[in-house]
Formats: sequence, C-alpha cells, structure tokens
Amino acid sequence: MTNGTLTSRPVEDADIPILCGFPASLDELSFMFPNAAFPLTAEVLRNAITEREDSTVVCIDDAVAGFANFYGCATGESCSIGNVIVDPAQRGKGVARFLIGTMINIAAEKHRAKRVKLVCFNSNVGGLLLYTKLGFKPYAIEGRVDPQGARVAIIRMALSIDGKTADPGFAEGKSGN
Repeated sequence: MTNGTLTSRPVEDADIPILCGFPASLDELSFMFPNAAFPLTAEVLRNAITEREDSTVVCIDDAVAGFANFYGCATGESCSIGNVIVDPAQRGKGVARFLIGTMINIAAEKHRAKRVKLVCFNSNVGGLLLYTKLGFKPYAIEGRVDPQGARVAIIRMALSIDGKTADPGFAEGKSGN
C-alpha cells in the first residue's frame, strides 16, 4: 500500500510525457495499447485521449501514478475501461485498485452505467488477478496475435454495478491491491 495520498483528476497535457514513460516494454505497452509501437509516443496517447472519454490520472501526493479511460460508453448501460497503466515504481501499492475504483465511480455517477467492462490479455497475470479480486467476471475469451506474432488470448470481463459506486475501499485506496 502507498504511503502517500491517492487522488484522481482528469488528465492534463503536462501528464502526457510522464504517462508515455510508464510502459517499460513492448509487452506492457501491448496491454495498454494493443496496436501501438514501442515506445509510446505523445501523439498516440493524445489521439486516444481525444477519441475516448473520461481520461483520468491517479496521483500519489500530486505525482502521476496511473492512467485509464473509457471507450464505448453507452449512458444507462455500460462503459468499457481501457488504456490502463500504472507507473512501474508504484505497482503493488494499491494504485491500480484505486484507479479502477475511480473509473467504476465515474461510470456509475456520470454515465449511470449498469456494467463496467474491460479486456485483459492472458499474459497480464497481475491484471487478471486484480480484476478478479475486484469482482470482474470473465464472459468471453478470444484469440489474437500479439506484436511479436505469438498467439494470445484476450479475456473480456464485466462487473455489474447497476448504478452503484465502488466499494469505499477502492475510492479511499484501502486494503490490498
């Protein structure tokens, strides 16, 4: 768990160079942006921010520590969380849990979503374990080819929220990660 204070806010242009440094490898970037070239460029990130909704950063004591946004939001129905990334130096400290909780709350409060969905690659063990711990359930598995040409699976997961906000532990950065 982090020793600092976790907060969230909309992404700002000054955050972009920091966020571009978070994916430490092509594999990590592939989890965040499946079709992007490594390293992540400001142009690719800016385009995603423009094309998607509610691009959000999580900060530890005002230092950017994580990022996510929505694609495919349908008011009153569902929102899909995407482009999730946490600063490698801040992993295992509750940042991802807080970030996903923040996105769940935005989906419930702003979009009145009944479900939050996301996609996770089979090789993203940390993500799969976190999302399962947070209550997401798999509903589909599809085959894909990764940037190196290897066969991989994506697991589509969903969490029924029906307009409810996330567990207070999410929003307060409490309990494990």
